[in-house]
Amino acid sequence: MSETSPEIRELQFRLAKLPSLGPRSARRILLSLLENPEAKLWPLIHALQDAAEKIKTCASCGNLDTQDPCYICQNPKRDSSIICVVESVGDLWTFERTGLHKGLYQVIGGCLSALGGRRPQDLNLKGLLDRIARHEVKEIILALPATLEGGNTVHWLHHQVKDTDIRVTRLGQGVPAGGSVEILDDGTLASALLSRCQIENRSRNDKE
Repeated sequence: MSETSPEIRELQFRLAKLPSLGPRSARRILLSLLENPEAKLWPLIHALQDAAEKIKTCASCGNLDTQDPCYICQNPKRDSSIICVVESVGDLWTFERTGLHKGLYQVIGGCLSALGGRRPQDLNLKGLLDRIARHEVKEIILALPATLEGGNTVHWLHHQVKDTDIRVTRLGQGVPAGGSVEILDDGTLASALLSRCQIENRSRNDKE
């Protein structure tokens, strides 16, 4: 698009930066917006501006919402004693789409990684640890990727509550090795959530 205006090239560049979009997809989307600005472009601009002004991060769980605490954390019908720990807001939204999890969430923003330089203090764990300290949690569901980093994070979190009465579970069958929550279809995720298994504490002999 070397013969187009700088404004159009900038718009295509920005669209191409979005996940799953490349230059060709960005060009098609941009053309659709520009060909019908009243019906597509201006409503999108207003929606984006409204979102940029109102959406914030929930200080309790890390979700994105227009209020803080978010709607889920404030909903009295949710079971606050069950916390589902997920890597991203996208994972949280995927769980909500199934309608199966009736508890709260903790979005930790990644997994522990020695190579990636992500340490426990780099993750969003404050809300979860605060609720554990207040003895509000009965079960923690570790819905983290089936990867080496996800496994390390599961073991670290399990170690933090090993001396409590908190039940620690992780997703059961249905999650492929190396897979993340967000890419799973609703049926697979529902199966994994319903068949979650408890993580047992190691025996004293194992520790030795």
